[in-house]
Amino acid sequence: MSTAVTEIPAADSGTVQAHFERKLTIETDCWDVNDAMTKDADFVLLDVRNRTSYARGHVPGAVNLPHGRITESTMATYPSGTMFVVYCAGPHCNGADRAGLRLAKLGRPVKVMIGGVTGWLDEGFSLEGPP
Repeated sequence: MSTAVTEIPAADSGTVQAHFERKLTIETDCWDVNDAMTKDADFVLLDVRNRTSYARGHVPGAVNLPHGRITESTMATYPSGTMFVVYCAGPHCNGADRAGLRLAKLGRPVKVMIGGVTGWLDEGFSLEGPP
């Protein structure tokens, strides 16, 4: 007897490997971002929420650039090969996806920090902001 889990067979190992390799080219997680930020991060971390939300608390080292303001001119200060990691409020917010799309359309390398602020706090990390 099969269950809802097993009634559809698992994909072959090659398909699964390709899926996860592709997924990791688009996403990173809070733990890896935190680790990189404590070293010499080789990317720019963008908080793509509005300025008020950023001021209330943001990931240490993040630059605030609301997703609607990501344009060719606002990105001109960064070298063309700069990697960006974007985040928003959390899984209930699509701001990071919007930012990722805008950056990709500009030909910029980008990954989304899954979980956003919610994920960051869930991992036990602190935010910078007013006391």
